[in-house]
Amino acid sequence: MAEAKRLLSYNNGKKNSVNRYRTSGSSSFSEQPPRGKRALLCCVSYRNQKFELKGTTHDLKNMRSLLVEQFRFPLDAILILAEKERYSPPTRKNIEDGFQWLMRGIQPGDSLVFYFSGHGLRQRGLHGDEIDGYDETICPLDFQTNGMILDNYINTTLVRPLIRGVTLHAIIDSCHSGTVLDLPLVYNMNTRRKWDDNSPRNEESSCNKGTNGGKAISISACQDYQQAADTSAFSPEKKNMTGAMTCIFVRAVKGGAASNNGKKITYQGILDHMHQSLNQEEKVSCVGAGFRRALRRKIFQDPLLSSSEEFDTETEFKL
Repeated sequence: MAEAKRLLSYNNGKKNSVNRYRTSGSSSFSEQPPRGKRALLCCVSYRNQKFELKGTTHDLKNMRSLLVEQFRFPLDAILILAEKERYSPPTRKNIEDGFQWLMRGIQPGDSLVFYFSGHGLRQRGLHGDEIDGYDETICPLDFQTNGMILDNYINTTLVRPLIRGVTLHAIIDSCHSGTVLDLPLVYNMNTRRKWDDNSPRNEESSCNKGTNGGKAISISACQDYQQAADTSAFSPEKKNMTGAMTCIFVRAVKGGAASNNGKKITYQGILDHMHQSLNQEEKVSCVGAGFRRALRRKIFQDPLLSSSEEFDTETEFKL
């Protein structure tokens, strides 16, 4: 909680200036998203603020490349929100509008992707639907003035409307992101093939964390109580800052295909690769939410898989 207070108290003394950005190179809010594959990529750097992140620019490049080159997502099926001149800024309103775009007119057979790279926080829950008593959040560019986006809202907007035959993959690279989609099942890495119940413990809670027949899968950077690193440890020659989770996730998918001689890439294989990569890394220069400068520390984050329904993690990973 102290970490959240530190981050929320940062103020550079002036309001964020938001220009009218073009959306060249990606889809736009007003366009009807195409059938089949579509993705919403949100990368927040918090430029010129005390808690600025340096790695989200490379995160965007890596994720966009993965979707287009590896999974054949059409360029006009990707909506990008980022602090780069060609895109719309990742404000709270734009992210929420992006959610609506992603879900607009979904039909059986559609494959949806929501990716977020930025800060995440947690706050005391008020709905009795959290096992640990805390709601997880993501922080838009303007979260200090317009607020954070809570896991309850993300679940209501992206998870519950999923109809049968539609699959959503969320890839979340932020602190405290473990159950940020509020999905009812969490995969237990310590007991293989076992899913833990993440449903509300309060019998009076009316919260429903499931879908409307579709399937939601989330791969998060860390457990709810952990921080996620913005680090140069995994870049070539350790020069470029990236989100640790994004970098090793992309490597797991791309590298797994090359190293296994065509053997299918599975959810379990991706999780194993990510955990091994993080555990092998020694002290690195990294920045998490609440850190005002780069510190030398070991990365302590355990990527988490959650889902709206149980499935075999040896299933092939597809987007």
